[in-house]
Amino acid sequence: MSHRLPILAGGLALSYTGLVYGLSKSWYTGERTAFHWFDDSREWKQLDKAGHFWGAFHESRGAVDMLRWAGVPDRKALWYGGFVGFLLQSPLELLDGRDPAYGASAYDLGANFLGSAGLIAQQLAWNEVRIMPKYSFRTTRYAALRPNVLGKSVGEQHLKDYNGHTYWLCADVAAWLPQESKWPKWLQPAVGYGAQQMVYNDPATNAILGLNDYRQYYLSFDVNLMRIPTRSKFLKRVFYVASIFHLPAPALEYNSRRGFVLHGLYY
Repeated sequence: MSHRLPILAGGLALSYTGLVYGLSKSWYTGERTAFHWFDDSREWKQLDKAGHFWGAFHESRGAVDMLRWAGVPDRKALWYGGFVGFLLQSPLELLDGRDPAYGASAYDLGANFLGSAGLIAQQLAWNEVRIMPKYSFRTTRYAALRPNVLGKSVGEQHLKDYNGHTYWLCADVAAWLPQESKWPKWLQPAVGYGAQQMVYNDPATNAILGLNDYRQYYLSFDVNLMRIPTRSKFLKRVFYVASIFHLPAPALEYNSRRGFVLHGLYY
């Protein structure tokens, strides 16, 4: 077994311990209660669940690829690393479960599981990722209306302001086509999902602010950075990390308020 494996395992353990400790000291700083469950299935138009799926998928993707880099055979790397996303994210429900305003969510656990399972399923089917979950973010005016929940800084809003989140599924069409196909290998069709006017989850409280939350659906395209040829190891690593984000591109939006809306550049 490669000497890289102990280094990888030690680095992962230290990083995760630091993350959980940091969250316990910065995010979960209020009053604590006895552990309890909370039904949040109807909140935030399920964008938080999309975030759990996206996070677990890419944590599992990273774990599988790092195990392969460490010399673990492909199939073992898949099964050892495939559920890392679920295992990394799910213990955070213990912290949520002691928050008096929230609680542990079975739906969050389900989204974590589906994210890891989605990665495993693609690896088993194609030995690669052909349908890539991606994320994009923009700041919104809603965070200022409730900064303690939606985020005071841009960094916090990346995590908390679901009005600014869009989650995408991008298809690597070239992977299904013959090698001689003229389809640009870097071009990916993309479908996206978002929502707006979510300051409170209570419709009556939202209405006092003149708000009524609604869903948004998008059709766009994206650049598959992993398909851009380069000999640079540095650029390959940059492209690998950046491939979890949807790049700005023209998009067609549909929502129940305005119907179809064309965006010259959406992110």
